[in-house]
Amino acid sequence: MIRTCLLRVYGLAKNSPRNVSFVNNDIYNLFTVDYIHSHLLKTHIPLVHSTRSTTFFINKSAEELWKGVTTVSNAGRRRGRAKGLMKKKDLNKGQIIGVGKISMQFPGLNTPVFRGKELLQQQKLPVDPESREKFAKLQRPMALKKIKLSPLERGWTSAHIGGRKVGPPDPIGEDTFDGFDTWVLESKLVSHMTGNLGRKSRISIFVVTGNGNGVAGFALAKAPVQKAAIKTAKNRAGQRLMYISRYKEHTVLHDFATQFGNTKIYVKKMHEGYGLVCHRAIKACCEAIGIKDMYAKVEGSINLQHIIKAFFIGLLQQKSYQQLADEKRLHLVEFKSENGNYPEVIASPSKVRKPEEVKSHEILDFTQYVLGGKIILQKKKYPPFYIKHPLYKTKLVKLERLRNFDETRIKLMAEYGALHSFLTEKYPEAKLRPKPKRSENNETEEE
Repeated sequence: MIRTCLLRVYGLAKNSPRNVSFVNNDIYNLFTVDYIHSHLLKTHIPLVHSTRSTTFFINKSAEELWKGVTTVSNAGRRRGRAKGLMKKKDLNKGQIIGVGKISMQFPGLNTPVFRGKELLQQQKLPVDPESREKFAKLQRPMALKKIKLSPLERGWTSAHIGGRKVGPPDPIGEDTFDGFDTWVLESKLVSHMTGNLGRKSRISIFVVTGNGNGVAGFALAKAPVQKAAIKTAKNRAGQRLMYISRYKEHTVLHDFATQFGNTKIYVKKMHEGYGLVCHRAIKACCEAIGIKDMYAKVEGSINLQHIIKAFFIGLLQQKSYQQLADEKRLHLVEFKSENGNYPEVIASPSKVRKPEEVKSHEILDFTQYVLGGKIILQKKKYPPFYIKHPLYKTKLVKLERLRNFDETRIKLMAEYGALHSFLTEKYPEAKLRPKPKRSENNETEEE
């Protein structure tokens, strides 16, 4: 329609100057074909050209795209492939239509069209740094990160929950478990076949709880979910507490041998500062009880539940020193190397037997008596392969004069306060002279 009107105007404008003789040449040139084609009939392309490309993300809705990322097939879910799936995020959180990185004023979109009687125009606004900070704070919670535990809180391995602490048991009425903590000893998947549901799986959790001051208990619980099983297990352990006697609050009362099923444990009482040299599950139990120094050797079956039960049976079957003295009707005497093996009576019966009343075949060794007359087999260590080599014998000959040098040096320092001996006074020339100190003058000369 517009093109037709323009052509009619062009025809009138072209014919009229030919009929009129006094028409100016400038007016004629104004309506020439070249001028109309270059200005009036020219196609003007807009500055912003909207395009709609057909891609995968346009053909699918947002719900379908999220479903493809956050779901897994039923077969894969049964195989544990849904364990590490990401969760759905709200990407529009904190965003407002018309507001972006560059602050712009769009009338009718993010601002009103009129302000009073004034018609607002599209324009650029000054940058607001606070708005960017607020948007960044809203986006931070969307980045879900794993809670990173410290190396001491990761348990025995970083992949499994065994050895981790899960907190104290829940309070029962007005009774609270202050100072208690719970260690997970075993976590495994167990299943059994049912008639109507098929194979039914559950999580089995075995825990020990204690306050580190002689009170501890253990329990087993099963549940479809791991969190529920942990909660049930630690609450049961809190209801099955028992008191364990300790020697000077740091080790067991005496050596003992215990057994549960095919699991045997030999426990040795150790001096202060020795530490816990034992199975990792027994070590967790010792931390819950408050035992700091002990050695334990596990033989036979390594079923973890049997190990814990055997260990607690042995602890509960310990006898106090007074009970042992009353049973034997003899004095119980202790010899310590740190006290110079000075005898110390630690328990005495009310009535002591006379020497002629003690039978010749009676067990008088304390360790053998508390072990029930048994003797632990100490296997001889095999000698290393290189002791038969001729070069090793040559080495022993060269080191013979330095044998026990470190021990002798420490002994002399402890007795005389220096590397002296009883011959130092008789032969003063044998006394070691202190090394001369380097003076400042010597240092400057060397420089």
